[in-house]
Amino acid sequence: MTVQMLNIFQQAEHPVLPRPTHDERARQDFAKAMKTFVQQGLLPGLDPVFRNRAAPRFARETGRPPETRHDIRKAMLADPYFQLYAGANRIAQELLWDSVIDSIERQHEALNETAARLSASARAPLETDPAFPTPRYVTALDIHCMPGGYAGETGPGDVAAGALYDRGVYLYAMGYMGPMNDDMGRSVANYIRRRLPDFRPTKILDMGCTVGHSTLPYKELFPDAEVTGIDVAAPCVRYAHARAAGLGLDVAFLQRNAESTGFPDASFDLVVSHILLHETSGKAMPRIFAECFRLLKPGGYMIHADLPPFDRMDPFAQFILDNETWYNNEPFWGAMREVDQIALAKAAGFPDARFDTAPMAVMEFAAADSHYAGAEALVEREFTAGEYAPGGGWEVLVARKPQ
Repeated sequence: MTVQMLNIFQQAEHPVLPRPTHDERARQDFAKAMKTFVQQGLLPGLDPVFRNRAAPRFARETGRPPETRHDIRKAMLADPYFQLYAGANRIAQELLWDSVIDSIERQHEALNETAARLSASARAPLETDPAFPTPRYVTALDIHCMPGGYAGETGPGDVAAGALYDRGVYLYAMGYMGPMNDDMGRSVANYIRRRLPDFRPTKILDMGCTVGHSTLPYKELFPDAEVTGIDVAAPCVRYAHARAAGLGLDVAFLQRNAESTGFPDASFDLVVSHILLHETSGKAMPRIFAECFRLLKPGGYMIHADLPPFDRMDPFAQFILDNETWYNNEPFWGAMREVDQIALAKAAGFPDARFDTAPMAVMEFAAADSHYAGAEALVEREFTAGEYAPGGGWEVLVARKPQ
């Protein structure tokens, strides 16, 4: 009951969010409901299917029980229930983007014009570069099955990819990101407020900001700070800048690569990212950590928020999460979770890197509101793998540059 109530958060409107017609909204609501059905209706059935049917069959055929996520995948692939789940999951993912495209195409010119007007009114800068070399790990395929990908654009000033991402992420998360789609940034900002009460950053960098969902909570928490979001996708950067201006927040958005940002040494007190690392590559990830170290002032913090690495979950949960690699155009999703991030951080110069949990802001909001009876349990619940099930909090890699 509580989960269903949490799931009804509606996305808050702002000047560059596409406005759906009645029929467009109905299709989007159906896409969101189908995602919910896949996770709450089909996903729970995978565990008994594995234990009672697939695992015994694997043991008979191989002479041993399935031990790794790769074994579990081999055991499950031929099972009709898993095939139903995987097929429905992929269809739901494609449907959510398709349900938004009509709204964007109908308002494309107006969205571009509104974004340009809002950006022109902002004090904080916007920077894009037509000759920018977008990394291949972003352009080689449509990540999340999002048509055209993050960086696809129809011409100068285009923001369609940003608009598609903004509405699509709300549907993908089934409302769990909250009305502003900002739960990750808000959760980490709350974590900093509670766990680092004396930390007062004056310059903050959000790497891989896409449309700035997670960037803006830092400006709200530290209103006097200079906050900058960077991303390799020009249409997302343009949209982020206009979205921030439309919400009354002056935040700079620049088209830069987190591997090599071009900022001077020791430019920032805090460098953050939110589900960035699994969308890079094995070669890019250590470069990003090294760049974070270079950019931070002595005593500054690096915080990367994502889902847990595989060594912090059981093989079946690993298998569930790894379906994103196989069926959702996330080629680095599984591999990233096998990387020793603590070792990478230490190699970059951070001696005290550690994992921690930032409780989900949307769960805390529900727990604090008597309308959501019983939600306190959700704040403390264990991680449960699924399309959008981070448990009670986001996994954060926290590291401090020595003084």
